[in-house]
Amino acid sequence: MTVSHGPLDIDWLGYATIRIAGRTGTSVYVDPGRYDVLADHRPRDGDLVLVSHAHHYDPDGIERVAHEDALVVCHDSIDATEIDRVSRQPESLPFDVERVRADESFALGPLDLFTTPAYNEPGGAHTRADGTPFHPEGSGCGFGLTMDGVTVFWPGDTDVLSLHETLAVDVFCPPIGGRFTMNRDEAAELATQIRPDLVVPVHYDTFDDIETDQRAFVIDVATAGVPVALDE
Repeated sequence: MTVSHGPLDIDWLGYATIRIAGRTGTSVYVDPGRYDVLADHRPRDGDLVLVSHAHHYDPDGIERVAHEDALVVCHDSIDATEIDRVSRQPESLPFDVERVRADESFALGPLDLFTTPAYNEPGGAHTRADGTPFHPEGSGCGFGLTMDGVTVFWPGDTDVLSLHETLAVDVFCPPIGGRFTMNRDEAAELATQIRPDLVVPVHYDTFDDIETDQRAFVIDVATAGVPVALDE
């Protein structure tokens, strides 16, 4: 299902894969691939591909969605030698590749892009049994993208951070699966604080650890007066 908001069409393709398309023809993919979510897709229409951290780095997924002149923007920490399921570094892919860190902002032609920190607090709710975070600080980022005057924000694999509450975004795409990220209750509370025009939840039900009650999330957010759409 495609969710439309103003001039943008937004598709959640599974796991963390989001496609954002403007009416002017520009297409952006966020964290494409993993867990066969693109097994039946090879559109090769992506002008820009954003990769938030190593867990979402999938060279095959990138090649499925990116066209030959695409730009791939990935977090600086991604290192294929530390990922046992891949062998190719981002720079070995047949695309222009730029690396970013958190807290950057820049223009890419008609698009404006910013990054935010994305991490789990040590000893917090989304950590291993010994209290170490699944996503240490510095290991990834969130992405905010402004296209055709609409700002879409994907916070990445992260806890809710105080900086999130200061953001002005039009479309909010939070992870709601919990375990490795904010859960549905935390994401719903954040959505009611930042009050975007639309919420499109992602990153849930791909595998057992991130199964959640997405309809309960919808009720919590909608009851607070914030529009929400399930892309199912």
